[in-house]
Amino acid sequence: MRLAVLDDYQGVAATIVDWSGVASVQVVPFRDHVADQDELVARLADFDAVMRIRERTQFPRAVLERLPRLKLILATGMRNARSLDLAACDELGVTVSTTDALHQTTVEVTWALILSLTRNLPRETGSLRMGGWQQQLGKGLGGRTLGVVGLGNMGVPVSQIARILGMNVVAWSRNLTPERSRPHGVECVAKDELFRRSDVITLHLPHNDATEGTVGAREIALMKKDAFLINTARPALVNEAALVAALREGRIAGAGLDVFETEPLPADHPFRALPNVVATPHIGFVTEENIRMFFEQSLTNLSAFIAGSPVNVITGDAPFLADSQVAKQMHAQKLASDRKPDQIANAVNMR
Repeated sequence: MRLAVLDDYQGVAATIVDWSGVASVQVVPFRDHVADQDELVARLADFDAVMRIRERTQFPRAVLERLPRLKLILATGMRNARSLDLAACDELGVTVSTTDALHQTTVEVTWALILSLTRNLPRETGSLRMGGWQQQLGKGLGGRTLGVVGLGNMGVPVSQIARILGMNVVAWSRNLTPERSRPHGVECVAKDELFRRSDVITLHLPHNDATEGTVGAREIALMKKDAFLINTARPALVNEAALVAALREGRIAGAGLDVFETEPLPADHPFRALPNVVATPHIGFVTEENIRMFFEQSLTNLSAFIAGSPVNVITGDAPFLADSQVAKQMHAQKLASDRKPDQIANAVNMR
């Protein structure tokens, strides 16, 4: 069996796990990204299995139907349905096994972006490196309003941190109710009210037909001129052209972005140059803990497939893992050395 590991940007595939335990498998990592479907099909034509890192490479039906040798996809993370045609995999006899993932890593990047924008960190650190000193007045967060679009696995901990910092927190999503938001100390508001009131707006929705284009020109027009928009969720939640226009014209203060319509981000993209943008290269889930989890669990999934008893299988009818406790347990164990037992239990339960 030949296994292709795609989009191994950091070059860790050969060392992060010991593949020798599956001696019948030849592992071939690729550090570059291939977006063109014809090029991708040509690259994978001689492979029986593919491991992909999250959603970096798309696998629509048009690609899967041209890979008759492919029998196994080692997916990573719990959300794959939008970027991997699971129904086509079912029809073509391609087994898809996936892994757990730690959510709080994206929460960390969300707050890194918020603080970078509100405290002008890129400009201030750049000035210091060039021999300069203070450049601008930053914005304190106490007493300001954070708008959370999507109060779920990531929206809740993001809001908890905001409250620790003394912020008021409002939230909206299509199905959010005051009864669900109130226990978290968050006010449930209408969508337009959130965009009008918030000093910082952060997006934490999955990508589906209902959420695509959640933030368009109309919503951006409702925002305060000194407000910031943060997107560490999915690029399709935001109308990119409308956001670029607003940033260029100074109609909002800035944006913190970790996800983009085209990845890797083209060299000439405005987000690389606009002074009111802080952008990171989709690193929300890219930590040692998450990547190790992806590879270790994928190795287990590969061994089980070879043994004839696939595990952690997802299908078109069941696109998510039914039980995702491994990530919670791993995170709790990591906290055990410096937290009390009741704090560990709370950390696990909030995911």
